[in-house]
Amino acid sequence: MDWKQLLKNRIASAAASQSDEQSKAEAKEEEDKLFAKLYSEWKGSRGYSEKSYTSIPRFYYRLPGEDELLLQKLREESRAVFLQRKSRALLDNDELQNLWFLLDKYQTPPMIGEDQMINYECFLKVGEQSGSKCKVFFTARVFAKLLDKDPYGRISILHFFNYVMRKVWLHQTRIGLSLYDVAGQGFLRESDLENYILELIPTLPQLEGLEKSFYSFYVCTAVRKFFFFLDPLRTGKIKIQDILACGFLDDLLELRDEDLSKESQDVNWFSAPSALRVYGQYLNLDKDHNGMLSKEELSCYGTGTLTPIFLDRIFQECLTYDGEMDYKTYLDFVLALENKKEPAALQYFFKLLDIQNNGYLNVFALNCFFRAIQDQMKHHGQEPVSFHDVKDEIFDMVRPKDPLHITLQDLINCRQGDTVVSILIDLNGFWTYENREVLVTDAGDPITIELDDH
Repeated sequence: MDWKQLLKNRIASAAASQSDEQSKAEAKEEEDKLFAKLYSEWKGSRGYSEKSYTSIPRFYYRLPGEDELLLQKLREESRAVFLQRKSRALLDNDELQNLWFLLDKYQTPPMIGEDQMINYECFLKVGEQSGSKCKVFFTARVFAKLLDKDPYGRISILHFFNYVMRKVWLHQTRIGLSLYDVAGQGFLRESDLENYILELIPTLPQLEGLEKSFYSFYVCTAVRKFFFFLDPLRTGKIKIQDILACGFLDDLLELRDEDLSKESQDVNWFSAPSALRVYGQYLNLDKDHNGMLSKEELSCYGTGTLTPIFLDRIFQECLTYDGEMDYKTYLDFVLALENKKEPAALQYFFKLLDIQNNGYLNVFALNCFFRAIQDQMKHHGQEPVSFHDVKDEIFDMVRPKDPLHITLQDLINCRQGDTVVSILIDLNGFWTYENREVLVTDAGDPITIELDDH
């Protein structure tokens, strides 16, 4: 075959191939059109025949961008109106007084001691006369929840009224906190909670004596407790629901009581004496008065018996500025030491004890920390205790799932995690544990040891 014929054949086959491709593309386009037509018909008929298709609510709403000022303003105004409407739906003081009057009117004899009781029939009568706002409280579920072994099947009027008061308070507080939720997502950032507490200070009689120059330190002290315990992952925000569920707000609002006893104030983290105590300790530790704490300054905390390796780990793992600790980081440190039994505190210590970042504590990690205890004992003229004995005692206390590794969950579950931590980081804590059977304390006073430097 000569080259002319070969060229003609090549051109013919190329043309045929091109026409095949065109026909395939046309067929594909026709198929897509047919599918779209049939799907539209099916979707239309299905949408009108099934109610669920039209009743599914919209579940995603895009938040306005930073440059969308008008939308941001609209969102803020609509949220404010919504919260006002929710606030108006709550019982006010007059309505609560009327409710108490009706409960007293329909009480069901006989009384149990001084406690007035009410049966279910009268309970429903009160619900009918108390107004629409109260209907949510007068249900069989609420009555059954408050029923407590009364032989006549009644509930305590006082318990029911306290239940209503508690619910109203929770809703009021939820609305109050939501006003500071700038994003409207059910969370409060650190700055949001700071604003809330700052504006709350003038309403708390127990804080009247605080100087305004101390307000910023008080707010920092108060907010830190919320975030230390409620934000374990350090996301920088906490759920409003979690704030309401914990007891911290109760402690804070307890300061409204003008007759709050000194003992109650001493154990309340949010009280003025407590805040001044913590801040005063910080200032006393700050020997060079630069507003920060160095490792050497922090070593004087408490009885001054925290081990050097533990202090090293604090400055390795916690946020510092040029190797020094600020007041906020110091507050985390204090909260952990004063609440060793709490899971959040154990998580704080576990991160420091896990020097290899394994996610568990092994014999190597325990030995590293206890060696510092032994060194301190030698320094103070005491006979060092064998590490192997202490190691066995620690594993016996914790009873980890893995006999060679102690995890954070093991430390929490054993309910003796605070003791384990004290043994490993503080000579005074170890000495107290070691002599626990022979030491007798008066009225639960903490034990400290007098150490003579040699």
